[in-house]
Amino acid sequence: MSDFIAVLANPSAGRGRHRGLLPGVVEALGTAGHAVRILTAGSGIEAEAACHAAVADGAAAVVAVGGDGTVHRALQSVAGQPAGFGVVPAGTGNDFASAVGVPPDPLAAAAGIAVALRDDRAHRFDLARTVDAHGERRWFCAVMAAGFDALVNERANRMRRPTGPRRYDLAIVLELARLRARRYTLTLDGEELAFPAEIVAVGNCASYGGGMRMLPDADPADGLLDVLFAAPLGRLDLMRLKPRLRGGTHVRDPRVTVRRAREVRIMAEGIVAYADGERLGPLPVEVSCVPGAVRLLR
Repeated sequence: MSDFIAVLANPSAGRGRHRGLLPGVVEALGTAGHAVRILTAGSGIEAEAACHAAVADGAAAVVAVGGDGTVHRALQSVAGQPAGFGVVPAGTGNDFASAVGVPPDPLAAAAGIAVALRDDRAHRFDLARTVDAHGERRWFCAVMAAGFDALVNERANRMRRPTGPRRYDLAIVLELARLRARRYTLTLDGEELAFPAEIVAVGNCASYGGGMRMLPDADPADGLLDVLFAAPLGRLDLMRLKPRLRGGTHVRDPRVTVRRAREVRIMAEGIVAYADGERLGPLPVEVSCVPGAVRLLR
């Protein structure tokens, strides 16, 4: 069956608070006049494979129902492709959806996708494309963490206990205890910079982690990546800076630098990069902005 809407839904997104949402989303999407196919997957790898198969089978659109992690998985199949892409925000973090003007109400978002598909109307937005040391390519939509936040994510993912948000809180405490500035080499459109830092991030959108505005002026339609790095802060000043991320006021600190570039290369020892909250892999990583890489339906 071709010319259908493929739906990738994460039932555990948003800690399960939207678990009963899917029937209403399917009903709203069906008003576009296309059949709706729910994709089944038991893991992130299976989710990506299902989305790729749907696009190869002629899907008119792929719709991600969940947060930024679900969006990240679905994007791997539609980036640079003619298939449309829709987001129904139902996660703990919906940073990409917020950045590109998707309605925060899930059913309103689904209805907007249906109207856009029926009217053949789409908006083009940029995506970031990464290439690791082994030549593997991936796409991300929001922010790539390559400093302290990435270390916390990596540690939390290795821990079996405690469960839930407490695991992340404990990972923060453990990483703070061993905090040290690392030596980075950063190349921005051919300009090489070398410096010690604890915070490094590259973004296509302003926020990550459910509204932390790491790169408050990032624009997913300007053809550029925003890059942030900070001089060594130490434990106390790092924790003082963190609460300011919600309002994006941390960029006023004179120790924080923000630059823009089309192509970025980040190199440092002992750092595993995370993008959209998903594990990318160890540095070095090359990141490039691909203008208009996704046809967003909203």
